[in-house]
Amino acid sequence: MEILTNHAFYEFAAILLISAIAGAVGRLLKQPLIVTFIAVGILVGPAGFDLLASKEKIELLAEIGIAVLLFVVGLKLDLNLIKTTGPVALITGLGQVFFTSGFGFLIALALGFSTTHAIYIAVALTFSSTIIIVKMLSDKKEVDKLHGQIAMGFLIVQDIVVIITMIILSAFGAGGEEANIWNELLMVFLKGIAFIAAIGLLMRYVIPGAVKKLAKNQELLVLSSIAWAVSLAAIGGYLGFSKEVGAFLGGISLASTQFREVISAHLGSIRDFLLLFFFIDLGSEADLSAIGEQIVPGLLFSAFVLVGNPIIVMIIMGVMGYRKRTGFLAGLTVAQISEFSLILAALGLENGHIDEETVGLITLVGLITISLSTYMILYSGPIFKKIAPLLTIFEKKHPTKGELEKDESVLDYIVVGIGRFGNNLAKNLIEKGYNIMIVDFDPAIVSRWQEKGVNAEYGDADDPELPNLLPIKNTKHIISTAPNLDTNIRLLRFLNQNDFEGKVTVIAHTDEEEDKLRKNGAHHVLRPYMDAAKVEVENLFSE
Repeated sequence: MEILTNHAFYEFAAILLISAIAGAVGRLLKQPLIVTFIAVGILVGPAGFDLLASKEKIELLAEIGIAVLLFVVGLKLDLNLIKTTGPVALITGLGQVFFTSGFGFLIALALGFSTTHAIYIAVALTFSSTIIIVKMLSDKKEVDKLHGQIAMGFLIVQDIVVIITMIILSAFGAGGEEANIWNELLMVFLKGIAFIAAIGLLMRYVIPGAVKKLAKNQELLVLSSIAWAVSLAAIGGYLGFSKEVGAFLGGISLASTQFREVISAHLGSIRDFLLLFFFIDLGSEADLSAIGEQIVPGLLFSAFVLVGNPIIVMIIMGVMGYRKRTGFLAGLTVAQISEFSLILAALGLENGHIDEETVGLITLVGLITISLSTYMILYSGPIFKKIAPLLTIFEKKHPTKGELEKDESVLDYIVVGIGRFGNNLAKNLIEKGYNIMIVDFDPAIVSRWQEKGVNAEYGDADDPELPNLLPIKNTKHIISTAPNLDTNIRLLRFLNQNDFEGKVTVIAHTDEEEDKLRKNGAHHVLRPYMDAAKVEVENLFSE
């Protein structure tokens, strides 16, 4: 292993190869990749082969991945839902923190832990992993669902509480006085107000015009988006917030632009690659040697987090009038402890407040809850169907809020590409009263159609990520006027893979192209020049 410890490139090559093999085995065994990659972290970390000589570089890539992840979530935030989800997020977030820490403290005391140790354990049980939850919700495409938006809200509330807790514990560890703690908290609050105000001004006067110019070159748009995400994460961290909050605000600042879906689609693969290093880093932090005799209390605390935390959320949301389904799906997102819990434990050990056995206990609870909650969220639908009758007690007799399933308007047609042919096609469909969406890569064209009140989105027909932007579940017919054969074949294959039930019409210029398109599932193939020639000939001979 000496070659690996002497050269970071070889080390990363080995880690990536191990991750790829483990990921393939995990998929074969139908295991979530998050759990697999955390296991890889344990395998290559100090508890395993100890390959992480370049741990600082891995941590750096992990931090960039976290910034991109939270930035993408901010992009998807429905600003119109803030008014409705804000109160429930705040109340649920604070309520869950209060009850979890309270009950956790009492359980720790009952198990014989000292008051100081009990406080640390209780606080560690309180926080949920924003990164893991957001990744799971993103993979399931549930970030923009009501329960996903509410979960994001109270996870941000938790992050703010984490910041305050860290400041207080750090101050006590350094022998700080109460006055200094309050001064530091006040400074963080004032910095936060200034930070948000500055972003608000940029959103109002700078960002819309700048993004529109950058969108003329997609590579530059993606690069600028990553730079914006990482820069705001860095500024957020420098001002005393978590980097996650800064990156999240960066995403929100672009959420109202017409390019958010394109940016989000392009950053998906980059995000997933970089997050690999976060999960590996998280697994490598697990000190299995410190777990020792903490198995029994670890299992008890894990059961409390896996079952108790969701119940607390369901009770609060039920009292607020939400349906049991919304409360259950949101509640599952707090059924694990956070990477911040491990950082908190390390801080307590460094300050001399807790011992290594307590750190081992918190680590064990983290490994158990993160692994099991991943499965719970992954299979949340089937689990809910089985236990739905038991959850009625968490629902008012006449619930007034929440999602049964979000009903979205059905599109009759999506027209991809608004050139001369597509423009006339769209006009005719609108004149006939059809509900359509227009997709084009020219921001000016998209803006003009939007000003007319037409549903128009920015997207390039030659972009491999385009199919992911289309609302195919609520569309009857998709028409691509893109002239490129490969583009249309890629679109057809994507729709087939995702069980699109509507019709697809594409354009061909030769018999050979038409044959290929029909073999790939095209219902209709338009031949503009041939069709136009037929019409003109018919007109000539009818005179």
